[in-house]
Amino acid sequence: MSFNAIDAAEKTCKWIRRWFDENGKDCPAVLGISGGKDSSVVAALCARALGPDRVVGVLMPNGVQPDIDVSEELVSFLGIRHLTVNIHSAFTGLTDEIAASVGPLSRQTVINLGPRLRMATVYAVSQSVNGRVANTSNLSEYWVGYSTRYGDSAGDFAPLLHFTVAEVKAIGRAIGLPEHFVEKPPSDGLSGKTDEDNLGFRYAVLDEYIRTGVCPDAASKEKIDRLHRINAFKRQPMPSFEYQPE
Repeated sequence: MSFNAIDAAEKTCKWIRRWFDENGKDCPAVLGISGGKDSSVVAALCARALGPDRVVGVLMPNGVQPDIDVSEELVSFLGIRHLTVNIHSAFTGLTDEIAASVGPLSRQTVINLGPRLRMATVYAVSQSVNGRVANTSNLSEYWVGYSTRYGDSAGDFAPLLHFTVAEVKAIGRAIGLPEHFVEKPPSDGLSGKTDEDNLGFRYAVLDEYIRTGVCPDAASKEKIDRLHRINAFKRQPMPSFEYQPE
């Protein structure tokens, strides 16, 4: 069955409106803006569903961000409210304090700290404006656990969590986003690599495997299956012990 991006966009907007009616009537949607496809599409969908005046974009460079002009262009294109919070002093201060206590931090610890600080920032802004935080994760990332727990995986509502990367791009085009927002190569912003570089396979391969169960490349299939398995905990609620008295 072919993917109907126009229908998907319309139904997603209806879902967003219904969710806000039940969980934050008249509240704004607040989200981090990177200029990439996911945050661009979520921001655009929220603006269509709620009106641009009820969307707040938060730009969060870590020091100097060479491509921040893309984020600035997006919020201008959508006509949404926005603010810029540079997380650099918090990031360096926290890494220095932790390193002073436990020693040098691993590369992955440093990479994951950025998304966690950004999400803390988004929630602080959201609480200040009585907003609700939009998660921008897509199904492809979710499937292999390519997210930072309590970082970009957090949020109050998730419009894209059941759409693959290819489907998110199709929705972006269907709602009129310029092509450079849809096709901006996603990256973590710290390692200098794209998401596909980090994963070791292309999103197109992952998307086909998710939707059809077919993955012609055995090496990619093995990587995808392994990531899906070892990151299962990210897709489940936090385990909790339920005491049963005798």
